[in-house]
Amino acid sequence: MNYYLTTPIYYVNAAPHIGHSYTTLAADAVRRFKQMQGYHAVLTTGTDEHGLKIERAARKLGKSPQEFTDIISAEFRRQWKMLGLVDTETNPQDRFIRTTDPRHVKTVQDLFLQCQANGFIYKQSYTGMYDVGEETFVQGAKPGDVSPVNGQPLEEVTEENYFFRLSAFQQKLLDLYAAQPDFIRPDFRRNEVLRFVEGGLEDLSISRGSISWGIPLPTDDNQVFYVWFDALSSYFTAVADENLWPADLHLIGKEILRFHAVYWPAFLMAAGWPLPRKIFAHGWLLFENDKMSKSRGNIVRAEPIHKVMGIEGLRYFLLREIPFGQDGSFSYDALVQRFNSDLANGLGNLASRTLSMIHQYRQGEVPAPIESGDADVATLAQQTIVTTVEAYEKLEFSRALESIWALIARVDKFIVERKPWTLAKAEGPTEQALLSDTLYTAAEALRVVTVLASPILPETAQRLWTLLGAGTNPSLPDQVGACLLPQLEWGQLQPASPVGTLSETPLFPRLKPEEAIERMRELEQQVAAEQAAMLGKTPEAAAEAPADPLPTIDLAPQITIDDFVKVDIRVGLVLSAEPVPKADKLLHLKVDIGEAEPRTILAGIALAYKPEALVGRKICVVANLAPRKMRGIESNGMLLAASLEGGSPVLAAFLEEVPVGARLK
Repeated sequence: MNYYLTTPIYYVNAAPHIGHSYTTLAADAVRRFKQMQGYHAVLTTGTDEHGLKIERAARKLGKSPQEFTDIISAEFRRQWKMLGLVDTETNPQDRFIRTTDPRHVKTVQDLFLQCQANGFIYKQSYTGMYDVGEETFVQGAKPGDVSPVNGQPLEEVTEENYFFRLSAFQQKLLDLYAAQPDFIRPDFRRNEVLRFVEGGLEDLSISRGSISWGIPLPTDDNQVFYVWFDALSSYFTAVADENLWPADLHLIGKEILRFHAVYWPAFLMAAGWPLPRKIFAHGWLLFENDKMSKSRGNIVRAEPIHKVMGIEGLRYFLLREIPFGQDGSFSYDALVQRFNSDLANGLGNLASRTLSMIHQYRQGEVPAPIESGDADVATLAQQTIVTTVEAYEKLEFSRALESIWALIARVDKFIVERKPWTLAKAEGPTEQALLSDTLYTAAEALRVVTVLASPILPETAQRLWTLLGAGTNPSLPDQVGACLLPQLEWGQLQPASPVGTLSETPLFPRLKPEEAIERMRELEQQVAAEQAAMLGKTPEAAAEAPADPLPTIDLAPQITIDDFVKVDIRVGLVLSAEPVPKADKLLHLKVDIGEAEPRTILAGIALAYKPEALVGRKICVVANLAPRKMRGIESNGMLLAASLEGGSPVLAAFLEEVPVGARLK
């Protein structure tokens, strides 16, 4: 049985950081889990290396685009190898694809030619506002607008490009989502895509004529492929001729969901190629509740954490602390606290006391239980196996780890209740049998925990597996990753099995929080400087440069908190939008704010937004504003927007998922 999954093909506009690591370590956990289910599981990651942004970045650093991408791509490879995630040299089930790979040219051109042969490609002149940072045109944007994603000014571009008839696939995509409800996960991400597609699709430019850094069209040497038509195809290139396509899972961040869940299946449908089976979009990592980004200067990298606590501490924290699919907050304080409480005091302590007591009381061999160990612990262990496997299957890593650690806590309590140190002092056969039963129960529970935690803590699990007798015990395979989860059950640890100890090197040495955090911050600065030097940047010079003077703004008169709480601002969902006759600036909106009936709201945004672009969008609504009649229509509420220079409004919106009707405070 084959199982093929992918991470995003990471864009080489920056060196890898913890956001890249988050997706990749989650994918690595899925791959390991699938291997333990008996699959031949293959993981593809790689680097996306074409586009205008890369061409400009390379020029700025005095390098050719190929030189620039070679450096960054090599750094991704080095990071993944160092962190034990992807290593094509030692693991035959890892793939690393670069979009500059000559093999990839054929894939992209073949996809284009098939789409063209089927009538879904045409050439046309186009003028639009281009988001260089996101490598995409922004529908409905006007000159002076900024990117809705990164806030950078949009550039007006006029070109004759090749277009893909995305508009022809609206119903086909909706039919796909209906026929395969699990195609997009989690459900709330699926709902976002549904609303976007239901609002109508416009044809998509898939080539650029103004840049040279890209894969040329097979029919026009003056055009190169748009970066997303190019990058998405790399998932296919990586396993071409291996009988692994279609992918079972594309694991991505939520910011690129539209490209994967709308554009990519439409491209494949147009070419008649098989579609991936599932797309899972996880949330953002927030650094102390603010999104990590280069512009904010709050990027965190995995390497400094790895050097202080080992990569397994980070693996555990990210997949335990954050329900996968949602946004989650990262802080050094929370990281160290989790490490000490769950790993050092939890798993580490259970392993240490269990193994040391077996050595102290039973000469280093697992004793025979009275029957098959404590019945209550055995029952919980069997339930934990079922719960954990189900959670892994749904990519609910946090729930899987919560279940495993509940078993750890129960075994700790069981040991305290049985008091083996007291039983050891009694010489009677009943007490000695109970002592043996206690030690067997703890050791067998530790074996179950080790197997279940292996997809997320592979190095730790292998170390424990060896201590439990792998290599000397014929009932245990040498590698814990070779254990098959469908065959895992209580009672498989054989009595008389020799075990090791952790007396000299703890599994997870406790960290002193202040020292560990200070060291990680120091290393973060060092690694950031190394990455800057690698890219030809000089962070010291930038730090010494005089800062631009802060702008001053004229604020309205101060108000009290009592004044502010009178304003009731709610999250609204635009259900419909249409022009108001004889009013160039007004749009007539129907907005759901969680009431029994949608509200009618008139908004003076018609010059900035097309009506169809607003449908399905979440906005901020002043809900308790007195009604006002305009053009014969009563407006019940007001939208919130920022006014840019020149008067073009930009609607206030949300980066995270938020329910309709929620109040802003």
